[in-house]
Amino acid sequence: MTRKTYLPNEPLFHRDHARPSTRREFVAQGFQAGLGTLLGGSVFSLFANPRAAHAALSSDLLSIRNSCGISTQGAGKIPFICFDLAGGANIAGSNVLVGQRGGQLDFLSTSGYSKQGLPGDMSPSITNPQTGTNDFVNNDFGLGFHANSAMLAGISEKAVMAAAGTNGAVIPARSENDTSNNPHNPMYGINRAGANGSLLALIGSRSSESGGNSMAPASLINPEVRPTKVDRPTDVTGLVDVGDLVGLLSQSDTVAVMESIYRISEAKLGRVNTAISADDVIKDLVRCGYVKSADLADRFGVPSQLDPASDPDIVGASGIFSVDEFNGDSEFRKTASVMKLVANGFSGAGTVTLGGYDYHTGDRATGELRDLRAGRCIGACLEYAAKLGTPMMVYVYSDGSVFSNGMTDDSVNGGGKGVWTGDNQQTASSFFLVYNPGSAPVLIGATPEAQAMHQQLGYMRASGDVETASSPAANNVNLLVETVVLNYMALHGEQGQFGALFPNTGLGNSTLQDQLTAFQPIVNSTVQFPV
Repeated sequence: MTRKTYLPNEPLFHRDHARPSTRREFVAQGFQAGLGTLLGGSVFSLFANPRAAHAALSSDLLSIRNSCGISTQGAGKIPFICFDLAGGANIAGSNVLVGQRGGQLDFLSTSGYSKQGLPGDMSPSITNPQTGTNDFVNNDFGLGFHANSAMLAGISEKAVMAAAGTNGAVIPARSENDTSNNPHNPMYGINRAGANGSLLALIGSRSSESGGNSMAPASLINPEVRPTKVDRPTDVTGLVDVGDLVGLLSQSDTVAVMESIYRISEAKLGRVNTAISADDVIKDLVRCGYVKSADLADRFGVPSQLDPASDPDIVGASGIFSVDEFNGDSEFRKTASVMKLVANGFSGAGTVTLGGYDYHTGDRATGELRDLRAGRCIGACLEYAAKLGTPMMVYVYSDGSVFSNGMTDDSVNGGGKGVWTGDNQQTASSFFLVYNPGSAPVLIGATPEAQAMHQQLGYMRASGDVETASSPAANNVNLLVETVVLNYMALHGEQGQFGALFPNTGLGNSTLQDQLTAFQPIVNSTVQFPV
């Protein structure tokens, strides 16, 4: 039987699915790309003289900038990017290893791995118990991947510098297939934990309430930080508006004019009666408004300062993407736009939605090609963080998952792996990778056995299905989001504040929360720049 393999940008046609009718269904089946979006203000135009030299904010205004809470690195929290693989992608087994109660290397049964797309001759195992040599197990990024994982291949291709400083954890957790009712997106929770940017609060991938394909937990939604769509690098360069002065004067002259306006306004405000507390508020807003305008002109008066296409670390001979790659794939351009803003502290956190992951097409090659591209996007974010010398947390999730009936696809791209036959929410998992410039994050636990329990938060049955009682997150997507936020806070050493920020949490007391935490802190509350 000849199977059709779909290229990464081709839409998926399923005989067992109705024709897509909602935007979400179009994205999941690849009929429409997952767009890139950003949270910004109500200004979109940036006018500048491209020949102007970068100006420096006057020293007397630097202290005012700090007192106004205007930070060039945002809130100083670890940059956070999540990937929303729309449609129900495979994560467990064929990509990230998920084992039984003892951790990733507490292997499943042969039939369990077969369900997860791995034939018997590709099932991971310990071939030499004395030396601990593992067959089909790769730990290049700390977290155990299947050695033949297409997603791992993509991550490894892009994250060359980042590999030594990366570690990760996997969370076995079921979620419904092909539905928008999965509150997977954690961005509002990450924002509540303190993540914010100097320009934007959050970055999303769609103009939805969550900013991504899946929903956000209703209890976490904050309308003040709802995402706004941006789907190309040129939109990134239009996020800052410092007024028409930048189009008329050089960047340095614009900064000087705005500083002068501030000083004149400050002198006049000093004569205003200060006995009324409302006056204090008004004066502070006016002062900070002028200082912020001067600061924006100083830092972003030239559009190329925000443009990912102009960043040599992202595009070009020494960049993460070649010019042809960047120009030829909208998913790469979207990922670059998001990671440019998040990693530099311009936004606090973001989502990249990648469409077309409902890939149970009766072959394996279609899913492999899409997993490879997802891996390249994930790896690009980690590598950009490494180039900038900043920590980063990358979280990957999908709405549901898939299963294999044991048939194999022996085509070049299929690689002899099991074909994806249909949806199966029981095989679902999410995972996150954390990059730290100094050294790879250290798992909690004094022994390898204890650390294994923190690298896999929950477990699967030997049959390859999620054990729904293995963790609070295993059968509740809302609690999966809370688990991710808890781990984000723990990287800052702030897990003790989780209960105060999320008073109605379902993650139990501090003892249970410690069991759901993967890593020791990598920063003390905030990232100190330079790292």
